Amino acid sequence: MNREANGRVAGKVALVTGASSGLGEAIARLLAEEGARVMVCDIDVEGGRRVAAAIEAAGGRALFHAIDVSSECAWDDAMAAVAEQFGGLDICVNNAGIGPYGDMDMDFALWRKVMAINLDGVFLGTRAAIRLMATGGRKGSVVNISSTMAYVADYATAAYSASKGGVRSLTKAAALHCAAKKLPIRVNSVHPGMCLTPMVETALERDPAFRDEQIARHPIGHLGDPRDIAYGVLYLASDEANFSTGTELVIDGGYLAK
Repeated sequence: MNREANGRVAGKVALVTGASSGLGEAIARLLAEEGARVMVCDIDVEGGRRVAAAIEAAGGRALFHAIDVSSECAWDDAMAAVAEQFGGLDICVNNAGIGPYGDMDMDFALWRKVMAINLDGVFLGTRAAIRLMATGGRKGSVVNISSTMAYVADYATAAYSASKGGVRSLTKAAALHCAAKKLPIRVNSVHPGMCLTPMVETALERDPAFRDEQIARHPIGHLGDPRDIAYGVLYLASDEANFSTGTELVIDGGYLAK
């Protein structure tokens, strides 16, 4: 159920990566509903344009920008675009990521691909956002999407678990960097449990027993909805979280409590 919008990020400019579907789409849509102008970023051009168009059709303001988050040059282009189109940046949500299966016998090429997108991409996005926010002299919020796998691991997702642990620590380092430089920029991470994104739903449909197993792992009794995570991001992106930096917001249905 959608809650009533209250303009919690009204007047702000947000950039969201991996926004063509799943968590990123939910985050982009909610930030727009709450008053932000949103740069929808993804390597999936068709999906990203669809999300931006849906936001506009609902009365929000959004533009699409194609990006490969693992490319330094692509981040330079994205920051130039958001500055040109929206006049600056207040919120950056580094959400883009992949989670292929792979244990300790995985190909090194796959390991490097996961790291390039999940960790390098977050570093590049955080760095680029801080630089643009600092240049504009604006208060800013960077929200990095990590995972419960930053705290616990799975043998079948070695690279994913390692990358998300990296995002957790990188976020703290970035927060301390901004504090040391006396920049009014907060950097926090969000750690979702399993949510019903299109990718997850496809996997669950293939194996009903897997669905039951995953639900049983979450004490709350059900899996998450992407908007559950989006509301956490909204809080950290808004001025309501003015005293929060370097923190970890776990939204996992009790998964880590066991």
